[in-house]
Amino acid sequence: MPQNDTIDFGFTPVPRDQKAGMVRQVFDSVAPKYDVMNDLMSLGIHRIWKRIFVNAIGAGPRDTLLDLAAGTGDIAFLAKERGAGSVILTDINHSMLNVGQGRALSRGLASGLSFVCCDAEKLPFPDRSVERVSMAFGLRNCTDKLAVLREGRRVLRPGGKMLVLEFSRLQVAALDPLYDAWSFKALPAIGQRVAKDSESYRYLAESIRMMPDQEQLAGMFREAGLENVSYRNLSGGIVAIHSGWRL
Repeated sequence: MPQNDTIDFGFTPVPRDQKAGMVRQVFDSVAPKYDVMNDLMSLGIHRIWKRIFVNAIGAGPRDTLLDLAAGTGDIAFLAKERGAGSVILTDINHSMLNVGQGRALSRGLASGLSFVCCDAEKLPFPDRSVERVSMAFGLRNCTDKLAVLREGRRVLRPGGKMLVLEFSRLQVAALDPLYDAWSFKALPAIGQRVAKDSESYRYLAESIRMMPDQEQLAGMFREAGLENVSYRNLSGGIVAIHSGWRL
């Protein structure tokens, strides 16, 4: 099979046109236990990362935030609670959005939220239609990451900002063995015990290692046409927030 016809699915090369469906199967499997597993996998630190991320988004009462790979709604809910005018939650996976809708109703946050099942590589929104675009822990699962960034820029109004929170490259080499042990041994074991699914969590750990590092992703932001690109490492580079503007 020619190299350009394959893409990484974790550490495994798969046909490019099959990755989206395989990722969808993973998240169909993990959706019911997704929030519990996030707490276990990150020891609760993901909540701090997401609060910092929403502060960086800075969506105000006159802004529309388009949240890509919105999953079960953490970013959207925080943004609404902190004053965002409206939030559009999108995800390629119906199961994840269904969980998010249930959580929104239980929190009384349905007003100002809308849910759209779509592919972040082909967004069904007009050019220059939103003030902020965000994506938290979703870019690494996309087949064509550059297409996602280009779509994000396309739908931004001039002066709008796109931000991505994603696992990145650990900057403390001495911690690599511990991080690897946690990722490739502990996480699949926890996934099997809690969600009865070790393989999906093995894929998630592998997908983190296949994600472009901080400088590579910053370069992709620039290639997509975003300007004033910057990034901020959190927790020693375990995750990073990348941002860029449409000027």
